Parts: sequence; C-alpha cells; structure tokens
Amino acid sequence: MSTNSNIEWTTNTWNPIWGCTKISPGCKHCYAETLAERFRGKSFKNGKPNPFVTGFDLRLVPHKLAEPLHLRTPGFIFVNSMSDLFQERVPSEFIEAVCEVMMLADWHTFQVLTKRSERMLELLNGPLKRFAMAPHIWWGVSVEDKEYGLSRIEHLRAASVAVRFLSVEPLLEDIGEVNLSGIHWVIVGGESGRGARPMSPEWATALRDQCVRESVPYFFKQWGGANKKKAGRLLDGKKWEQMPTVVRASVPDRDALKRRQKLGKAIAESASKLKLVELKVPADHEQIASDHPFGGQS
Repeated sequence: MSTNSNIEWTTNTWNPIWGCTKISPGCKHCYAETLAERFRGKSFKNGKPNPFVTGFDLRLVPHKLAEPLHLRTPGFIFVNSMSDLFQERVPSEFIEAVCEVMMLADWHTFQVLTKRSERMLELLNGPLKRFAMAPHIWWGVSVEDKEYGLSRIEHLRAASVAVRFLSVEPLLEDIGEVNLSGIHWVIVGGESGRGARPMSPEWATALRDQCVRESVPYFFKQWGGANKKKAGRLLDGKKWEQMPTVVRASVPDRDALKRRQKLGKAIAESASKLKLVELKVPADHEQIASDHPFGGQS
C-alpha cells in the first residue's frame, strides 16, 4: 500500500487488483500502464520483489486486501489506482471481499473510481447493496467526453449510494451543461505526460461555474501537459480543492483493531482461492494493441 500519494485528491493508494484494459478515449495515455510496462520482466537491483514484473496484465492481488486495516492514521484511500475494480474478469466475490475490508476499515475514506459504470450499478443495487450507503465509501466514475463519459454519470446517479463523485480527467472536450443532481464532488484535470491532449481553460471554468451555482464541491487537479508541474494547478489565479463532508468512525482501540485485522486476514485467505473470469471473445474481436483506437486491447 502506498502512503503519501502524489495524487492531489487522495493521501494513499491501495491496489488489491493490478492491471487493466482500455475501453474509451480517456485510456489512451494511461499513466498506470506506462509505469507498469516500464518495469515488465525486470529485477530490482536492491533485491526487492518487482510488483511490475508482469507489466499491466490483469491479476488479483489478495495478499494486499487487508492492508488498510494496518494503517491506523485516518486518510483518503484511492482504491485501485493501478486498475479498475469493476472489470468483467474480476469475480464479483473478489469485489465483495474488497468491500468487506472497506467496511472494517471505517476510520478511512475510500475513493472507488471506475469506467465500468454499468457493472458498478448492477452490483451496488444488487449483491453489494449492503455496502453502498456507507458514508466513508465514495463511489465515482471517470468522465472524459460526451460520448463515453456522460452515460457513466447516469449509471452512477442510478446507484443507491451515499456519496457520488466525478473524475472529469483527462477532460478532452467541452462536455456542456452536466446534470449534477445527486453528485457530491467534481474533480477536473487535464492530461499529462508525453503526447498529452490539451485542455481548454473554458472547459474547466465552465464546470467550475456549474459546481459553484449548484453548491457541488469542485477540485481542480491540474492543467497537465508535458510538464504538469510547470503548468501548475491554479484556475483563475486560485487553487480549487473543495471536497465533500468527511464522515469517518473513530480509530478502534488496540484489541478491536487486532480483531478486525484477523477478520481481514481471513477475507484475504478466502479470496486467494478466486481466479479471474475467463471471457469468451470472438476471434474477429481481437485486435493488435497498436491498431486499437484507444491504444490497447479491450
């Protein structure tokens, strides 16, 4: 588990699932894929195990499930910064195990972000319903454009959850007036790194103005570009770092914490028996990564 995250809107990242596939334009220059593939098949000189040895291939990482229960200091935890919890090949039982740990570690605030909004809706209004209304678990969707992003907002709004948020990043076009009813937080940012697609200032300010009108907390993450530090984070000369109201439980005492850690260990051991779901993909659906419109296979 990574603490002191460089992601501006969180403090920690937790990855009980690793790897992902590309499904929309926002995935084209995926930072997580770039990082993971850089170290595929390599050994670290310091002798430490390389978590990137299989690159960005999808895999379950059950031994990481209980990690939040060993972090006593309350914080924000971005769930699966290197993956997407609701991928088709991730068994629903494993997603449930992730949720069970989040419920046990209720002194943290968990931020779950997905592009697979249809599956999230199906599970949160079904098998995962008992976790949906926990105020310390925030459920969000990525919104990069009109074609792919706006429908995800509708799926999120239809989910019976306590806290909903939008990560409008990378913002690739003007997405117009957005229905923000039932939305509790909006993050906006431009794409960064090599080949970054530019974000117009008008797109970011238009969303900010909508949020201000509707009293929705607005967080401006970055302008992005080839050098995001140089581009900075100021919008109209000001940092925008608003967030929803945080509702957390108190950190349990030592004995209670040990009991929860024991439960977390049992959840991880049970989840270790689960395997990725094998999908039947027609041969004519397969594409070489370089030919895929989003830069990789879906």
